[in-house]
Amino acid sequence: MSEYIELKMFGQQVRKLRQAKGLSQEKLAELAGLHRNYIGGIERGERNVALLNILRLARALEVTPSKLLEGIQ
Repeated sequence: MSEYIELKMFGQQVRKLRQAKGLSQEKLAELAGLHRNYIGGIERGERNVALLNILRLARALEVTPSKLLEGIQ
């Protein structure tokens, strides 16, 4: 599996969880202490997210970090 596909899968998972919580990209960014453009880049699979930012996203979405990585091998 190419890295690009893995980044897209991660972004899709973040988007799915964000939408399930009823959060906008702006609100998720605020909760995670990240910029809203960064969230958009993650969801589009354009960003290779650092571990600390994965942890911030997981806390903001109230899920475990492993939940964000579901389905990625």
